[in-house]
Amino acid sequence: MPAAPILILLRAPLAPPDVAGGAGEQDSERVILGLGLVRRAVLAGRRAGYGQVFVLSADGGAAAGAVDVPGWSHFAASLTFSPAAPLVIAPAAILAETDWLERLAEARIEPAAWAAIPNRIVMVAAASTSGALDALEEKGGARDLIAVESSLARRFGSPAPIPAGIDPIVVETPADVRLAERRLMRALVKDTDGFMARHVERPISLQISRLLAPTAITPNQMSLISIVVGICGAPFFLSQRASLQTVGALLFLAHSILDGCDGELARLKFEESRWGGVLDFWGDNVVHVVIFACMAIGWSVSAAAGWPLLLGAAAVLGTLGSAGFVYWRLMRAKDDGGTLFTSVSAEPERPLARVLDAASRRDFIYLVVLLALFGKSNWFVLLAALGAPIYFCLVLFLAAREQFGDTRNPPGS
Repeated sequence: MPAAPILILLRAPLAPPDVAGGAGEQDSERVILGLGLVRRAVLAGRRAGYGQVFVLSADGGAAAGAVDVPGWSHFAASLTFSPAAPLVIAPAAILAETDWLERLAEARIEPAAWAAIPNRIVMVAAASTSGALDALEEKGGARDLIAVESSLARRFGSPAPIPAGIDPIVVETPADVRLAERRLMRALVKDTDGFMARHVERPISLQISRLLAPTAITPNQMSLISIVVGICGAPFFLSQRASLQTVGALLFLAHSILDGCDGELARLKFEESRWGGVLDFWGDNVVHVVIFACMAIGWSVSAAAGWPLLLGAAAVLGTLGSAGFVYWRLMRAKDDGGTLFTSVSAEPERPLARVLDAASRRDFIYLVVLLALFGKSNWFVLLAALGAPIYFCLVLFLAAREQFGDTRNPPGS
């Protein structure tokens, strides 16, 4: 099994004070959406499977999780792995992202000794590590990426190209900061977002997350805030007045928007956790259950009849049944550090699984808002009373088909 690659960041010396007398700033101390660049590199490198992150700097002060070394000779002495690992060398001002780091870790450049994206990334093949370190120590040591590229070119000749699809950016100017922020925010949009979530909710939640990223607010705190907002909207559905139902529907929508922020903050700050996934999953379902129950109670009181309560019970039990079964079957034992809930199916490419996943998205909230404008949100209870049990039965059917096999309709057919 190949050794995990090593990430080496080259930190520039302290910049001189500017003309206004302000303090100089190291490139690695630049903060992007709440995280310094070196700290982001450490966390992204760890997520991408890198063995260790080193910071080559004469000034010291590496971020938590990185090993600070003053020169290449010290770095060489600190390497005890065998066999040699590939090296990835970049400026400390690089915007580290898990996606391109993973692609780079999987890339194989042999028989070339090294590869490069000029002025951004250098990769040294595992078999060439020893010779590369000798070359980088010569003439006082290579202190920046240009010197690294020059030293390696003298030793090994011209570099091979870095595989396509790897496109890191170096953050050096205020314009680069804005570009880095936009790039990180775009990466937060999920392929599984529904139409309205992608075009209405996500743009709003991203701006909220952008403002919250530099603060101490945690993803789990955002989950609790969104749950509280959703539950606060439920009592408004006890009334048959359109104005009050609209307030409740808008709070329900606000819950959905804020619920996107917890995952966005978790991914931005590398704070994903199993507990956070559990809180997010069950918090959503609790909000739905409380709102369905209040809709049914309000309708029952208005109609002076008990049958709306039966509709509400069907909606609540169908919702809890589906959530409980999916959690028990797919999420209970999941602890791989990724997103806890991704699909209602173990084989999400099946046509029925795709339909059920699409139905599980929260675009239905806009129908609640529309009905509430006319004081008819209780009509949604009727839809939920029919849809939730049917959905639960289809989830059970899909699980049984996956469990016992379906030779007639294989996954993806």
